[in-house]
Amino acid sequence: MSTLAGAGRRKHARLGWNLLGLLVFLTAGFPLYWMLNTAFKPAKDAIDPDPSLLPTGLTFANFGRALDIADFWGPVGRSMVVSLAVVVIGMVVGLLAALAISRFAFRGRKIVIVGILAVQTVPLVAMIIPVFLLLNDLGQYDRLTGLIITYLTFILPFTVWTLRGFIVNIPKELEEAAMVDGCSRTGAFLRVVFPLLAPGMVATSVYGFIQAWNEYLYALMLLSQKNQTATVWLGNFTTKHGTEYAPMMAGATMMAVPIVALFLLVQRKMAAGLTAGAVKG
Repeated sequence: MSTLAGAGRRKHARLGWNLLGLLVFLTAGFPLYWMLNTAFKPAKDAIDPDPSLLPTGLTFANFGRALDIADFWGPVGRSMVVSLAVVVIGMVVGLLAALAISRFAFRGRKIVIVGILAVQTVPLVAMIIPVFLLLNDLGQYDRLTGLIITYLTFILPFTVWTLRGFIVNIPKELEEAAMVDGCSRTGAFLRVVFPLLAPGMVATSVYGFIQAWNEYLYALMLLSQKNQTATVWLGNFTTKHGTEYAPMMAGATMMAVPIVALFLLVQRKMAAGLTAGAVKG
């Protein structure tokens, strides 16, 4: 009897968790659904004061309007350059820093770790005026290089801290065994640690890419209209005459394509990387 009662409780608990998961999915997925629904519906239906939750029509005119209202490929290309540069530089520098913090004992190591955590607690909006003044003094205002440097300042701490967790989770004995077999420290890292670290690097890279791709405030303040990125480009749909919601949602849909494509390509590695550093560190 108790066995049946226990099975019934587990069944109800599983049902409750499934319902909770469904609720979270609907809550998180509804904005995406509404974006797609608005992007493909006629423009007049997008401004209807009593909108329909279900699609009222299918049109691709909004995408043509989004491409015509302003240069699209220029901002997208600049966003791609900035995001890829941030990921590549951030991963190289972040990996070396995380390796040093994880594998070597040096004076001030704890201070460095606390400093990395402290930087992540500073609100980004609080730094925009100092960053603007600094880049202006360095001659990097309205340049993609200045924006890349700015993004690295708040993406690098996260990269270092995350990669440190992954490296700490890899036993030192594996490197020592490789060095006993004749590998140098660098060779042991490349042959033993690096392959095991790959899922974590993929997960961290995807996060950095998304952060750089979606960032709006610094791109708006540090770049002029001729050098604007894709997120700032979406502001072209809001004018003194109002907001063109349907073309704006079509532009947002096109902007989401690179992120979705990247996630589909690396989803297996990313899933493994998100849990690889959760054991210790």
